[in-house]
Amino acid sequence: MTIFAAGTWSLGPDFQVWTFINTHYVQILTTNILISYALATYVYVRSFTVKAGNSERRELAAGGHSGNMIYDWFIGRELNPRVTIPFLGEVDIKAFNEVRPGLLGWITLDLAFMAKQYQSYGYITDSMLIVTISQAIYVFDALYMEPSILSQMDMTTDGFGFMLAFGDLAWVPFIYSLQARYLSVHPIILGPAYVAAILAVQGIGYYIFRASNSEKHRFRTNPSDPSNSHLEYITTHTGSKLLTSGWWGQARHINYLGDWVLSWSYCLPTLLAGYKLTPSILTPGSRLVTTDGMVGAAIPVTYFYMLYFAILLIHREMRDEEKCRRKYGKDWDAYCKKVPYRIVPGVY
Repeated sequence: MTIFAAGTWSLGPDFQVWTFINTHYVQILTTNILISYALATYVYVRSFTVKAGNSERRELAAGGHSGNMIYDWFIGRELNPRVTIPFLGEVDIKAFNEVRPGLLGWITLDLAFMAKQYQSYGYITDSMLIVTISQAIYVFDALYMEPSILSQMDMTTDGFGFMLAFGDLAWVPFIYSLQARYLSVHPIILGPAYVAAILAVQGIGYYIFRASNSEKHRFRTNPSDPSNSHLEYITTHTGSKLLTSGWWGQARHINYLGDWVLSWSYCLPTLLAGYKLTPSILTPGSRLVTTDGMVGAAIPVTYFYMLYFAILLIHREMRDEEKCRRKYGKDWDAYCKKVPYRIVPGVY
């Protein structure tokens, strides 16, 4: 990011990285997809070297060795595949991919699309700034709070297979940046009222997301911390402690609610005005952007992230519920009576 900033400072929107991304977008996407296939196949084949009682303390994922080759390749056989790289040492492939290429790639694409908007129109809109800055804050917050991912379901339960490889390398950067890509072609000026409303939504979502995750992380890493003294919990027969007050007394996955509300603020800056591309008469081979007949017609693709994310979080919550019910048994039923709501307090 520092190199990108220096290059943009020196060369402006014509910095070669932004130009390359915008002119080779499809090729970069295709390459990332091919890498995800190769990586998933590599960790799948390598997972068969995991033996019981191994000195490397490697472990297969609970649901990743069903015997169905396609399913296991997709979901991931090994829990935390690692590789040793000269001069760098041992790298946890899943932990690295969870944060680095996907999230940083997401912001890199956002910045390239911002440069494209400036190249095309000579200005950067408030909508583009909201999308790019808010998503950058989300990503850099994840980097700063990276240790907290160690207690998340992706790390503790899921194996690393095609699902996570494709998600980290292709899905996250290229799907999550669709709003910025849309705005690079069709700039939208929001004005103070819309900006204030969207920032308010973002603030609420971020507060719920970060406060709840921080509370859980503090409690899991140091239950005796004075900041946790007000929290109530039940102790299961396995020795695990399940919070029944604070944020986690409101819903069993309250952090998902904050994450989802945050996703609204990424989509709302695109408003509901669509655009059409029409062939240019003056410059053969090029196209012009027009909103004729499209004002008020939503472009569903800019709101796809919000809808997809809701489905993703509900599916993840259902998988987590199933895992916890198997692990804790009657203790989980008792916990659910104390905390009846799954994601949205009073609703779901």
